[in-house]
Amino acid sequence: MDAVRVSALRERLTGTGWLEAVGGFAGTLRRSVERRGADGLLLVGTEAYEPWHLAAHLADEAAWSAVPRLAPTLLRHRPPAGAPAHLAHDLRRLTDAGRGATVLVVAPAAADTPLLERVHDARRHGATVLAVDGAAAPGDLGGLAHERLAVGTAAEEPFDLAQHLLSAAAAHPAPRRSPLTRLATLAARLTSPPPINRW
Repeated sequence: MDAVRVSALRERLTGTGWLEAVGGFAGTLRRSVERRGADGLLLVGTEAYEPWHLAAHLADEAAWSAVPRLAPTLLRHRPPAGAPAHLAHDLRRLTDAGRGATVLVVAPAAADTPLLERVHDARRHGATVLAVDGAAAPGDLGGLAHERLAVGTAAEEPFDLAQHLLSAAAAHPAPRRSPLTRLATLAARLTSPPPINRW
């Protein structure tokens, strides 16, 4: 996507609250991959939707912004035999994800059970789980994610545009939050109900 189209989209969304929502989510993503002890960004989609574009844009933004940890490892449901090394990672990486990992799940439609089970394993082992999903059908993914960005439509173009905005926003450092804001965020996390354990 060219800079002119991104700029036009930003203008169209000004005042809707959507840019702020994307910016807040992008800030969470960046803080998660930059925190002490961070151990990489794992990016995964559903069986029907592999987030190729987001992977490419995050890798570009990581290089341009000098935040190498923003470059993701794309996980695939069924990588073909003989795939290049960077395209050969499968869902087993989710099971091994631990405390330092950030897992970003992109799901325009409801995530399937095998994916949810792997994401649940990653969260149980201490990984930070973030989700970008279609607001109409989050399924159980919303309950597993530490933070969720709900895209108002599952239509392909708006969902892709949201990913462009997210990758661009993640490349820019978030403004420092006041101690009071950090305390309010912590209180909200501590008082929110735990995710439902279905397994």
